[in-house]
Amino acid sequence: MKDAMKLVVVGAGGRMGQALIRIIHATEGATLHAAVVRPGSPLVGKDAGDIAGLGPIGVMVTDDPLAAFLDAHGVIDFTAPQTTTEFAALAAQARIVHVIGTTGCQPEHEAKIEAAARHARIVKSGNMSLGVNLLSVLVQQAARALDAAGWDIEVLEMHHKHKVDAPSGTALLLGEAAAKGRDIDLAGHSVRVRDGHTGPREAGSIGFATLRGGSVIGEHSVILAGEGELVTLSHSAGDRTIFARGAVKAALWAYDQKPGLYSMLDALGLNPTQ
Repeated sequence: MKDAMKLVVVGAGGRMGQALIRIIHATEGATLHAAVVRPGSPLVGKDAGDIAGLGPIGVMVTDDPLAAFLDAHGVIDFTAPQTTTEFAALAAQARIVHVIGTTGCQPEHEAKIEAAARHARIVKSGNMSLGVNLLSVLVQQAARALDAAGWDIEVLEMHHKHKVDAPSGTALLLGEAAAKGRDIDLAGHSVRVRDGHTGPREAGSIGFATLRGGSVIGEHSVILAGEGELVTLSHSAGDRTIFARGAVKAALWAYDQKPGLYSMLDALGLNPTQ
């Protein structure tokens, strides 16, 4: 019988980090190996179980990722783009799994992550939940079935007031799914801002609308608007646990894979190309 997968949580002091600690602790086949916070954090030296509301579990919080990755099998990362690329390089050196839920990555970050995937097993997604990834498959199918000449696509998302990137990683994931269904490049067909006299909507474009406020965890809808009818595909996140659970599932799946860059669709067996 294979030993439990030893997982490192980076950004352990945040809401997602704490949720990950709780889910790993409750998941058969996984164990918390280390919990990492930013240098100088007041959480350093505290028990990871205490900061996650579990009570003591014997894993002390550290601000030294290099030591934390030693003898680990994988790392789960919902931090920031620059930090994620640094962790990707460490994961590549250690030849371990790196699950990335970080959003807002720019092309230079993506390039470094792709380079790290030559040695690490990386699962990266704008959203780790089963429901959103299933939704992305349905969006791709709907976009393919409903032709651009008669159907317009709009992606609407809302998150809490503290979210710093827009559109959200999930909205972009859904936009990419729609673009794939239409066999077009999202970057060349997306509309992110409408203001003033914009003129009529450009046929074949994919629009994004971003809302921010309160404590909303995540609301996403893809609206396909035809003449006289609307098709709306949507997902509502009520608890961050869904993302943590998906990330741990992705890590366990990647444990037995070869080095490479994978998506959550791969981990869940939902990739239409498989």
